[in-house]
Amino acid sequence: MNRVLLLMVMLLMVTSTVYADGGHDHHVIPTMPSLGDTKIAIDDHTVTLTFGPVDLPTGHDGDLASSMPKKVFQLPDDTYMIGYKSEVFTKDGQPLPKNYLHHILMLNNDKPSVSCDGEPLFFAGAGLEMTEARFPDGYGVKLGKGQNLMSVVAFYHKAPPTKDVMARFTMYVAPKGTKVQEMDVYQVGVNIVCYSKFGQRGADQTDEGIEIKPGVSVLSAPLKFNMDGCVKFAYPHGHDELLMVALENKTSRETLLRTVPEVDADGTFRDFRPHQVYRNDKGFTVTKRDDYEMVMVHHHPLQNPNIQHGMGNYLLYMTPGVCPQSANTASAR
Repeated sequence: MNRVLLLMVMLLMVTSTVYADGGHDHHVIPTMPSLGDTKIAIDDHTVTLTFGPVDLPTGHDGDLASSMPKKVFQLPDDTYMIGYKSEVFTKDGQPLPKNYLHHILMLNNDKPSVSCDGEPLFFAGAGLEMTEARFPDGYGVKLGKGQNLMSVVAFYHKAPPTKDVMARFTMYVAPKGTKVQEMDVYQVGVNIVCYSKFGQRGADQTDEGIEIKPGVSVLSAPLKFNMDGCVKFAYPHGHDELLMVALENKTSRETLLRTVPEVDADGTFRDFRPHQVYRNDKGFTVTKRDDYEMVMVHHHPLQNPNIQHGMGNYLLYMTPGVCPQSANTASAR
């Protein structure tokens, strides 16, 4: 029902002539200025969305913490996304630090989420890590002709005053006629990842993540999957001071994913190196019957008085059903 209501609201706010025009939903604050524009370009190999320019800092609005009007758009043909990347820069083309971008989320309002009941499918996205995603050859996420896709962009509200900031999200797509095996997308995290469950967050958790105490913190959350799947790619997400994020099968006592970011000496996040992003066409199996756990480890310097919030998430790209020859030894390779 939540997904249907979201779709109805968005469709009412989209102009009848051009689906790619941005629409405000009922969460938008009336006094907010019109923050930038979104342009879409489509060719044989990419679908590219360019956002802005926007003057920073800027606020967040609604459950999905949007800094700009959400954009609903359609593709002219059935398309398979086979990877993606994000960028943040100034209007004149100068790259900006990654932490200027809070997140870019891509949703399919016409396909239900497997992991978040009643929500539309969150099929791609990036935050501070801005890691490039390239799925194993022959696999992709189907984006159907005419389906209502939506982008949500948020810039970091603590970014220093900066004029004419822009962001770009590029989806790599399979050439027409290419044989592609379709994957589902499943989101998991230590922090609550389904916006319909944000009301269940504890007092120490906000849209910035879970508050990290001084010193070393090990936080975890139990997990049950709603489907059996064979994970082919795992896109990680984390914030400053993250030391590790992991997915573990508690029933079989196996660590399935163990992802360690590159950080500065003070814990400032740099990126996830390619060898730390799981990509394997053989995959590993997750099932509805087993018990799982998400784990994240942070270190907040004792002398740092600032409050830090952490996240430890994965977007899991998986084919339905168990792997043909499952060998669950997937830790960060």
